[in-house]
Amino acid sequence: MAADPPSFWLAQEPAGPVRPALEGDARADVCIVGGGLTGLWTAYELRRADPSLGVVVLEARYAGFGASGRNGGWLMGELAGARATWAARHGREAVIAQDRVMRGTIAEVARVLERERIECDWAHGGTLHVAQTPLELKRVRAHVEAMRSWGWADDDLALLDAPQAAQRIAVEGVVGASFTPHCARVHPARLVLGLAAAAERAGAAIFERSRVTGWGDGVVRTAAGRVHTPIVVRATEGYSADLPGLRRTLLPLTSSMIVTDQLDAGTLAALNWQNAETMLDGRNRYAYLQRTADCRVAIGGRGVPYAFGSGTEREGPLPARTARELRDRLVELFPVLRGVGIAAGWHGVLGVARDWMPAVGLDRARGEAWAGGYVGEGVGAANLAGRTLRDLILERDTELTTLPWVGPFARAWEPEPLRWLGVNAVYLLYGAADRREARTRRASVAGRAADALAGRGGLGSA
Repeated sequence: MAADPPSFWLAQEPAGPVRPALEGDARADVCIVGGGLTGLWTAYELRRADPSLGVVVLEARYAGFGASGRNGGWLMGELAGARATWAARHGREAVIAQDRVMRGTIAEVARVLERERIECDWAHGGTLHVAQTPLELKRVRAHVEAMRSWGWADDDLALLDAPQAAQRIAVEGVVGASFTPHCARVHPARLVLGLAAAAERAGAAIFERSRVTGWGDGVVRTAAGRVHTPIVVRATEGYSADLPGLRRTLLPLTSSMIVTDQLDAGTLAALNWQNAETMLDGRNRYAYLQRTADCRVAIGGRGVPYAFGSGTEREGPLPARTARELRDRLVELFPVLRGVGIAAGWHGVLGVARDWMPAVGLDRARGEAWAGGYVGEGVGAANLAGRTLRDLILERDTELTTLPWVGPFARAWEPEPLRWLGVNAVYLLYGAADRREARTRRASVAGRAADALAGRGGLGSA
């Protein structure tokens, strides 16, 4: 483990095995670039399906260093992306099938955790999307109604009134919420580190401190070695911008988190947060939360959303302003936490495609596969991506290989400075919308402008 782990989750874990760096030449049937959840699930699934395959994972730092070890710990049974856009490309039934398969990912991951004996604070408590104002409730209700049109039944997504919502979590001034059972809480670092060990037990080779500098003609290159392989899997998510020719493919968007000190029994009782639900608030610039297994509350949000030139370095301290904003939002949701200390704060990048639609695919002629653009929903989506890449690489004709998200990413993001101006403008517009809505209790044109500028649901969209 690094001397200064880039998240509270990673800091809680003891030093793991010291994995070697790649030195010299190696050969593999599949070389995976990136040692996060996408790369590790792909390695694990390939080796489980065909133990004769030589599978090598190359990681620039150490397994789990990126978003996989820093995220909010939501394993969601839902993909990001506008269903109407999916349907326009592939038809309504394909979208419904994709939703069904993605919902089943929770049970699929649970089976692997049991089989591999991975302890990661798993709790299948679902997700609550809370509203504290009538306007927020209107948006929540509209989302539920829209999902009904895509075949989501009441058992998949229910609308709760104020007493029903407060019975699950005692949010200040809650006026209603939606609830879906299709989400599980996890400890991100324990999940990704456990998966790395499981991939190695399955026979994959993981090389750390082996930053890839490029690939082509069947060779993946690092500073100290090369892997000769017919297939390269790009599993670099927000860090794709660091690779040659990929700076504008996925935008490295920042997400930030803080976590409280451990809560005493009285404070926990006041929260009434008994079932480990994950939670999303109703703001345009939303916050996401979990109650940890060791009795803390973790809350995340955007912070400073983007660095000029698609910079990915976020290993420094969380800016004081971001930490203050997250703490203020935490207290607005739960006034009982006003005097509780903050144990840690951190931030990191995740990958966003130009149309906010994740993708997974394989170009066999070029010998290159890819997955990512999860827009923060990658803890669950990475599992589906790994299973889909397995089937694509092994040339299996399965339901997974025909899902709507199988294909290339959207067009590239705009060049700088347009990229920086656009992302930060969207973020500022959502902030302005939230401030105006708080004053007037009316929908703000700034929010609609942000949606239009983002080219999808936007930076404030779940």
